[in-house]
Amino acid sequence: MRREVLSWLDVESLIDHITPQFEVEFDAMIIITRGGLVFGGILADLLNISTILTAAVDFPAEMQTNNKKSTSKLMVWPKFFQFPEDRLLQDQHVLVVDDVWGSGRTITVVKNRISAAGGMPYTCVLHFNPYRNIFEGMRPTYYAATTDAFIVYPWEVDRGKDGVFLGGFPDE
Repeated sequence: MRREVLSWLDVESLIDHITPQFEVEFDAMIIITRGGLVFGGILADLLNISTILTAAVDFPAEMQTNNKKSTSKLMVWPKFFQFPEDRLLQDQHVLVVDDVWGSGRTITVVKNRISAAGGMPYTCVLHFNPYRNIFEGMRPTYYAATTDAFIVYPWEVDRGKDGVFLGGFPDE
């Protein structure tokens, strides 16, 4: 898979591209951890959103079916480690933020849970990968770029125990 390593200037350019797209005034933002934390924080400041919530979702690597283990990772139910109470989402325009929409599983389950709570979700990512997307006809409400690459953001670079950049990147 092709890899694309971004600089902070690249991220600033993507944010400059995405911010004019917003046509809704949002009541709240849900940032998907950990990928959306940095981008979500920057966006919350730019859009002056003060109600910032988080969602931590995991998809186990295996699922149990008829007492047998399956490795079909795309078919497992999500586990929510952290999610806002329904009362915080009801009747709210909620911007759901993550760094990338790959398969779309994580952001879609968060979006659906907001809808179930009576909120109005809008999804936002820096990168949309239509080639990995498993939800036909669905895409983020807002995105800065499409890609077929594995994106490495500047906040994902490899750092040693003392926090100093080691020059490597994830999976190298």
